[in-house]
Amino acid sequence: MDTTDLPAQPTSRMCFVCGRENPAGLHLHFYEDREKRQLIAPLHLPAHFQSYPGVAHGGVIAAILDEVSGRSINVGRAEELFWVTARLEIRYRKPTPVETPLTAVGWVVREGGRGAEVAAEIRLPDGSISAEATALIVAPSGEALQSWDREREQWFVER
Repeated sequence: MDTTDLPAQPTSRMCFVCGRENPAGLHLHFYEDREKRQLIAPLHLPAHFQSYPGVAHGGVIAAILDEVSGRSINVGRAEELFWVTARLEIRYRKPTPVETPLTAVGWVVREGGRGAEVAAEIRLPDGSISAEATALIVAPSGEALQSWDREREQWFVER
């Protein structure tokens, strides 16, 4: 999927999924398709993220779906929200291959109050879905946000 003209979301330094400086991380980049109200993350999982030969580990897939679904709350917003996952349900539909161009897509299903239902899927090159998730994300307490503020320089390092 071509993301050339799509605005990018910021990333962080050490997040496992998007951290630019995490030597063990996935280093994903996220793009906003504001017209479709979707978050797009092109990805290519190296073989060291496999479980069975040629197949990505389910935990890595879960981490990607968690991040992409949760970040979808910020598509089109001027100020990024820090929400956390309260529930994540995953359906593995078929093996997700390593060493293959993939696309993760996330979107908001419903938003209200201090929470939102979000969803995501990983698409194979032929457009079929290898894994999908629904999640409930919630606004963390003010106390949690204050403690995260001290580490804010670790976030929003790249757009």
